[in-house]
Amino acid sequence: MAFKLTNAADNSVLHENTLSAEDFSTIKEFDGEWMEMDLPIGKMRMKQWIFDGVRMGYSDCLLKKPASFNWEGDMDVITMYYSLKGSVSIGCDPSRQIVLGNNEQNIFYGKEAGGFMKVDEMRMKSFIVQFNTEAFLKIAVDGTDSLKYFADQVALNKTCSFSEKALSIDLDVQNAINAIVNCKFNDSLKRVFFLSKAMELLVLQADAHARSASQKSSFVKSDYDRDRIVFARDYMLQHMDMPPTIPELAKIAGINEFKLKKGYKEIFGTTIFGHLAEARLQMAKEALQEGKKSISAIAFDLGYSSVQHFSVSFRKRFGITPRQVK
Repeated sequence: MAFKLTNAADNSVLHENTLSAEDFSTIKEFDGEWMEMDLPIGKMRMKQWIFDGVRMGYSDCLLKKPASFNWEGDMDVITMYYSLKGSVSIGCDPSRQIVLGNNEQNIFYGKEAGGFMKVDEMRMKSFIVQFNTEAFLKIAVDGTDSLKYFADQVALNKTCSFSEKALSIDLDVQNAINAIVNCKFNDSLKRVFFLSKAMELLVLQADAHARSASQKSSFVKSDYDRDRIVFARDYMLQHMDMPPTIPELAKIAGINEFKLKKGYKEIFGTTIFGHLAEARLQMAKEALQEGKKSISAIAFDLGYSSVQHFSVSFRKRFGITPRQVK
């Protein structure tokens, strides 16, 4: 038994697999096919990729109500957990729980045989990167002092988390995750691409930890502020063809304009419209690689005023023209 997840309400099995940490080094799974489950508690969609001592997984759950789960596992792995939407509490007992809120990340290591997971919201999106110890220690040995210290605890088989408090997921982290989930490369290229992204995410989390340790939160003072700012980001990205103005976005999100602008930069490391421009260009790049739409159609769909404006912005960001990608 490697991992089993059960519904705490009736002890029904929701998901289980027999993967071991050793399997991460021997199994190659690059397809990332969706696995969909229609369960009594709600719907779950998951996909995973396995290669070179690493497992990546993405899940999107729509529950009928907040729920609690029990888990059992014996995998000796280091887990980078990204709570992309919703909040989750994970632990072995209530006194030793880890809480990740909306748009937060951390790294964990532990070999406990079981524990609980509590989901406080009905919509949950998450992404994980798991390393077996051999793969992780090989990468972390040249990392920051904090990453080396964490690696030392792993080497001693000590249960630990990388950061004492959850870290924000910024634009660079979100872009790396999106690039993995939407990757269209063939298998030979995917292996190199996925490994580079796993290392990039580890570096980005180490950088987020360093910044968090040296900076105090000046504008995001509460969980409510964070939730409203993350909601504003999600709303903006869902309406990027006709985005609202900043005053309109502040009103929609239920937060004042000053706190929205300053808090947004504090959480995501960029401005609201800087984030919008980056998201548009990333989506444009993916659409060009798929090759199903013309350059003009992509520019129009993403709200650019002209193909010329789109081409100039694209070349400035990626160093090549849209036509060269297509």
